[in-house]
Amino acid sequence: MSGIALVRMPGPRIAEGIVTHVPREVVDRELAVEQHARYVAALTANGWRVVYAEPADELPDAPFVEDTVVVAGQLAVLTRPGAPERRPESESVGAVLRQIGVKAVRIAAPGTLDGGDVLQVDNTVYVGRSARTNDQGIRQLIALLPERHVVPVRLSGVLHLKSAVTALPDGTLIGLPAYVDLPDLLVPPEESGAHVVPLGGDRVLMAASAPQTAAMLEKRGFSVTVVDISEFEKLEGCVTCLSVLISS
Repeated sequence: MSGIALVRMPGPRIAEGIVTHVPREVVDRELAVEQHARYVAALTANGWRVVYAEPADELPDAPFVEDTVVVAGQLAVLTRPGAPERRPESESVGAVLRQIGVKAVRIAAPGTLDGGDVLQVDNTVYVGRSARTNDQGIRQLIALLPERHVVPVRLSGVLHLKSAVTALPDGTLIGLPAYVDLPDLLVPPEESGAHVVPLGGDRVLMAASAPQTAAMLEKRGFSVTVVDISEFEKLEGCVTCLSVLISS
């Protein structure tokens, strides 16, 4: 499996990104740009064609492009982020989707939905009820994806559903039971080990901050690519946040 990886470069205001559940730390913008470049290189090395959304230098959180759109099959759902200051991010993402020929629809007010709250596993779509995603947004997503089984999930203590749980290529959920109530979770040794991007086949992308989890997954037969995203982790970001993968 391969396809398009949608990303956006960090802007000059990246250090001003929103933090909710972690204390604010100093973010090194130059290092963030370097780390983003290595993240993009990892996607390219694994067969993904990288497409950049237009820079959004006035929007600090814009590199967390995952929150702006949910791609389900041949349909893209442009979100309405729960943080009002992030809502302008979706416009330029919609423009890129039109350029690459992906049909897009939108979440409308009063619904809110962040892409980081949406986890797709085969035909099931888990959606986190969070401070950023409300019941109206979830109901709209259910209506837009009639062929999918949408499962609302309650969260506590984390920003997004994917802050607490993601899925391995074999469908196993890897996550943190302290934050999310889902059955049969594979619990990682490190908190950031709950963040996995399936890259196709047995390949996954993970953060360098979870070396024990990477070793555990390699023992389970997965091929793990590791990237350092420390500057984005200071802003509650993870490896899933920095791209949207659109399978061909």
